[in-house]
Amino acid sequence: MRKYIYIIVSAWLMTACQETLEERCAREAREYSQKNCPAPIAKGVTIDSMSFDIATHTLIYSYTLNGAVDDSMVINKSNPRNLMLQQLKNATAMKPYKDAGYNFQYIYYSTKDKGKKLFEATFQEKDYR
Repeated sequence: MRKYIYIIVSAWLMTACQETLEERCAREAREYSQKNCPAPIAKGVTIDSMSFDIATHTLIYSYTLNGAVDDSMVINKSNPRNLMLQQLKNATAMKPYKDAGYNFQYIYYSTKDKGKKLFEATFQEKDYR
C-alpha cells in the first residue's frame, strides 16, 4: 500500500511541476528581459523588453530607435512589416509558439521623442502560416 501511495504522490508532483506553454513563454520572456534588456541588436535599434500577454497569446517585443532610424518617415519608407513577417516565418526558435498559433507584436519607440510610437506591427497565425 505504501508503494502505491508513493507512486501516486510522485506522479502528482511530476504533473504539478509541469508548466504550460503559456507559462513557459511568459517565464522565458520575463527572464530574457531581466537578463538582456536593454541591449543593442542593430545599429540604432535597442530591444527594451520582451513580454507575453497570456490572455491574448501575444509575444510582445518593445524596441527603441535612435540615430538615423529614429524617424517615422524613414520607417514608413522602408516598409518594415514585410521584412519582419519574413523573419518571423523563418524563425525556427519561434516554432513552438507559431505551432500554438500565438500572436507576435513588435513596437518601436523613438529616443528623441521619448515615448512616441514610431511603428507597430502585430502578426497573427493567418499572417505567418
